Amino acid sequence: MRTFGFPEFLFILEAAKWTVALSMIAFIGGAIGGLVIALSRTSDNAAARVLSGGFIQIFQGTPLLLQLFLVFFGAPVLGFDINPWVAAGVALILNSSAFLGEIWRGCIQAVPGGQVEAAQALSLSYFYRMRDIVLPQAFKIALAPTVGYMVQIIKGTSLAAIIGFAEITRTGQIINNATFQPLIVFSVVAAIYFALCWPLSFLAARMERRHAAALAR
Repeated sequence: MRTFGFPEFLFILEAAKWTVALSMIAFIGGAIGGLVIALSRTSDNAAARVLSGGFIQIFQGTPLLLQLFLVFFGAPVLGFDINPWVAAGVALILNSSAFLGEIWRGCIQAVPGGQVEAAQALSLSYFYRMRDIVLPQAFKIALAPTVGYMVQIIKGTSLAAIIGFAEITRTGQIINNATFQPLIVFSVVAAIYFALCWPLSFLAARMERRHAAALAR
């Protein structure tokens, strides 16, 4: 039986790059999808509001683990050849789109209504209202919660281990099966997650305090 040593630590640490890569894919894809959802939720089109609302209800109302299973095991049933990397990316993008879309919808609606009414009085279309007036202000409001949500994305990647994606958690499971030292192995796994997440949590809290201070002036 192997014992946990520096090579095992490096093996787990090496897997952190896949956690970061998957997190970036989930965030970038989720940001694009989330913006579409947020704009749909606040649009003048009733059908867009209903469809985007239904999307949010589905992906916020079901566990991410179940969504991973549905994508990974459902795609072959539909005739698509899919690997754990693609399945994890698709599931996390869809999940992140729902949550970021709802976060950003709230930020858009937090922009003072008087400014929107003034834009409407000037006969600005929805596109120009959003581009020139609402989104620049909503962006400042959204920064702190968006950075904070990135922590949830990083932690959510750990669920991809269940479909065989070799990120930090899955690598920790492999090392534990070889060493039978779960306390040491998963303490290292937890420490790596903390090292990835704590700076983002600290940054989000700092940005939130600065925004609150700016509003109090």
